[in-house]
Amino acid sequence: MTHLTLRTPDDWHLHLRDGPMLRAVLPWTAAHFARAIIMPNLVPPVVTGADAAAYRARIMAALPEGAQFTPLMTLYLTEDTRPDDVAAAHAANLIHAVKLYPAGATTNSASGVADFSRVQGVLERMAQIGLPLCVHGEVTDPAVDIFDREAVFIDRVLDPLRRRVPGLKVVLEHITTAQGVDYVKAHDTGLGGTITTHHLVINRNHILAGGIRPHYYCLPVAKREKHRLALRTVATSGDARFFLGTDSAPHTDPAKLQPCGCAGCFTAPNTMPILAHVFEEDGALDKLEAFTSLNGPAFYGLPPNEGTITLARGAPDLPSCINTDDGPVTIFDPGFTPGWHVTARSSC
Repeated sequence: MTHLTLRTPDDWHLHLRDGPMLRAVLPWTAAHFARAIIMPNLVPPVVTGADAAAYRARIMAALPEGAQFTPLMTLYLTEDTRPDDVAAAHAANLIHAVKLYPAGATTNSASGVADFSRVQGVLERMAQIGLPLCVHGEVTDPAVDIFDREAVFIDRVLDPLRRRVPGLKVVLEHITTAQGVDYVKAHDTGLGGTITTHHLVINRNHILAGGIRPHYYCLPVAKREKHRLALRTVATSGDARFFLGTDSAPHTDPAKLQPCGCAGCFTAPNTMPILAHVFEEDGALDKLEAFTSLNGPAFYGLPPNEGTITLARGAPDLPSCINTDDGPVTIFDPGFTPGWHVTARSSC
């Protein structure tokens, strides 16, 4: 096989930032992806329908001429979020999900939820109207080891929450553990899981062994090799409950390379070549389209894209970093040269 053609993929977890960073990183996503769930953790966060509409307008204004890309907006769940506001934004087709950040769990999450009883009414209304909840699945209890925070979150928060609101559709985002995989696999309906590009490639040794590599630091942090392998096994299986959410999260190099560096990997430019390489290594190229282009739309109740994307044999021709008006941003290095590159994308 020298060429691989798939339905155009979507990204079900994406950080575009704002301002100069937005204008610099958006073209890389729009070149390969038709749609993306846009994360709302700006400063200040996107908490109302009006905020979502304004942010969507800025994204559309930043698109390169001729680009075909649809941002699927989300609201940032706070303890002050009102059910009627969420329902109105959904009815107006302004949002496609609400994002739950446990307070303090990751970048710009200080406005997130600490007391889950205060958002019960919002979650119940979301269940009634069929609006998904996207969950950053980590506890923030300082007594819990950072490598255990996802597994503890499932037991302490996610499972009780789903039992309290049984009709709520939930996406456990950027799964990093075998426990996360097993939890999603144990439920046939109403629960999906996104998997990032980088968590299919790196484990915690890649961050720490032989010296700290800050460009591999992300949240949730990469775990042991057994967890990475569990992610690869389920991603390449074709299981419809799992789909791509890159969590591509650009930060400038100065923000990454400091005593308290930012968490995030910028994977938008090379996700498709990396995934083709990984799926081929695992003998699962025939499952790549399901993971990138079919399973996510099915979960969100949207049709698959009509267009296609074509990859060909050969390494992608990409820079090691991109320049923005805020500073340089390093592109994720998978530690190998992908054997595929994107050659074309058609709209129909």
